[in-house]
Amino acid sequence: MKNIFYFLCFFTFFSCVKKEKKVIQEKKSKTLLSVVKEHNDVLKIKSNFSKEIENWKELKALDNFIERFKKASPNEILSNALELESLVKSLIDSVNPPLFNSPSFNTRVNILYNESLRLSDMTFISVINAEEVHHQTDNIINSFSAINSKINSLLTKKQFEDAIEVNVDFIGLDSTKIDSVSRKSINSKKNDELLNLKKRKIKKFIN
Repeated sequence: MKNIFYFLCFFTFFSCVKKEKKVIQEKKSKTLLSVVKEHNDVLKIKSNFSKEIENWKELKALDNFIERFKKASPNEILSNALELESLVKSLIDSVNPPLFNSPSFNTRVNILYNESLRLSDMTFISVINAEEVHHQTDNIINSFSAINSKINSLLTKKQFEDAIEVNVDFIGLDSTKIDSVSRKSINSKKNDELLNLKKRKIKKFIN
């Protein structure tokens, strides 16, 4: 009987200690969910390209909203998760400028949407770890930065190509499908033709 009594006492004590540890861990977890953390800055679109995207309301709305995630607690982040998902979906459905209608750009947007869905799913988890929320927030910021980086890259390329003045009407080409390398080749060919034309005129004049 004594052994049974000792066993019951030990079991009761062990259970109480285990429950107490669990309560402490839960309190600590809830406390960490309220602690504000500063995340990395979002890569911005270059200011000299602002006119190129000034009418893209969905992109601008998302850009402004994600600023809330830069310095926030997990609780604040989770409270904005569903709205973030909605804004990313609006970006997907938006009529973006033709320049950005490419598989590589759309892939980046879809990655951001998947990351926003993961964050939304976290709002339905009863016990969530603060570090997991911060990690997912970093994923979202990095994904949006990748979109802006692609926009900068495409607009830089466009700016470079526009700076190369070439009249392609005389050879019947679609200028929208000419890349920078092709433009250089066309310019070289055009200069050679002009030079040959001048030589022929000079030769004819001399004769």
